[in-house]
Amino acid sequence: GAGESGKSTIVKQMKIIHQDGYSLEECLEFIAIIYSNTLQSMLAIVRAMGTLNIQYGDTARQDDARKLLHLSDTIEEGTMPKEMSDIIGRLWKDAGIQACFDRASEYQLNDSAGYYLSDLERLVTPGYVPTEQDVLRSRVKTTGIIETQFSFKDLNFRMFDVGGQRSERKKWIHCFEGVTCIIFI
Repeated sequence: GAGESGKSTIVKQMKIIHQDGYSLEECLEFIAIIYSNTLQSMLAIVRAMGTLNIQYGDTARQDDARKLLHLSDTIEEGTMPKEMSDIIGRLWKDAGIQACFDRASEYQLNDSAGYYLSDLERLVTPGYVPTEQDVLRSRVKTTGIIETQFSFKDLNFRMFDVGGQRSERKKWIHCFEGVTCIIFI
């Protein structure tokens, strides 16, 4: 399937359903991805505010948006300092931001945006461990080929998660040798 069509999500679901899911260590590896997804989602909404000509419900949120844009350039990727999570939390509660979020079909926004932003307080609690749902909803651009093997009703399956971007396609054509089933997403 094309980029961002859900190929990796299906592989994650198979791991959860047919293998033993994600270990604690594997879940912890997703924290940086989840924080990055959350930040990128809010940045997309903030940028769309201007494009869609939507006003902030509270003018103080305009300053928060500027601070967020600045902070996003200066912090270590995959981290969520308290100042940043506070700003994102205030922005998410703003009526203008919510109006912009409701128009997400008019700009590119991660499917998980509402999920993460609505639960930001939990995500930034000290000692946070991502749930399987948090992991499932995380978005990482797949590069290369990732193989997952599992068994179901005495059948052995080998799934290959491949990058959907055009530049990735030449890397996985050899995976079709001996294939008995293809799931196209």
